[in-house]
Amino acid sequence: MKIYTKTGDKGETSLYGGTRVAKDSAIIDAIGNVDELNASIGLAISKIPSLKKYAEIQKILLEIQYHLFKVGGDLASPFDINQKLKQVRISEVEVEYLEENIDNIEKKLETLRNFILPGGSEIGAILHLSRSICRRAERSVVYANEENKLNPILIIYLNRLSDLLFVLARFTNKKQNIPEKSWII
Repeated sequence: MKIYTKTGDKGETSLYGGTRVAKDSAIIDAIGNVDELNASIGLAISKIPSLKKYAEIQKILLEIQYHLFKVGGDLASPFDINQKLKQVRISEVEVEYLEENIDNIEKKLETLRNFILPGGSEIGAILHLSRSICRRAERSVVYANEENKLNPILIIYLNRLSDLLFVLARFTNKKQNIPEKSWII
């Protein structure tokens, strides 16, 4: 199979099922933001040392990457285009996975008493960047939902994912003994 098809050379692409849309449409913007988020998580994974103390973080991030492919598939097949396509829909199961991991990791962290500056270790900084990309992806899905009937769980999933990325950034910094810097007025 060739990587190029030439079908997008005029600024259009296809959603699942063949519906053609402009590459600057809200739905394609959302798909692109989710793809960028997935790539940034891949970057974070590539920086994590292959040590046992990081295995939990690697496992969670890899599972998130699988989820994000599901998110992309879900976005590419809005309900108004393909109501029957259920196997690629994000569900409460994935949201619960995020919430369980947030709760588990938060127990291992000191309670926040003020805002912290994004950064710390290289991995922590990349995870903070991933969190901000996730917020952009969430906003673009909200916008795309105005034009397309999307799975409502998508917005919930991305909202919760940004929270998980935040606690993972903090957890990574803690594992590397890098203190958080508070935002001071």
